[in-house]
Amino acid sequence: MGYLAIPTAVGGFFFSSFLAMLFWGIISPWVGISTISYLDAMVVTIAIWLVIAPLAAAISRRTGD
Repeated sequence: MGYLAIPTAVGGFFFSSFLAMLFWGIISPWVGISTISYLDAMVVTIAIWLVIAPLAAAISRRTGD
């Protein structure tokens, strides 16, 4: 099961980047900002994952899940 965790995370990263690009493109005209490319969405996704992953680990350690 551990062998499948890395490919699943990689696939999830690319899918998350794609969704970030799509949602940014939908919301950007309402806010008045420019759209971003897929590479920019990948950078945004990495930044979000680097912030969320330690928080999720700390919460799961605290709750015991």
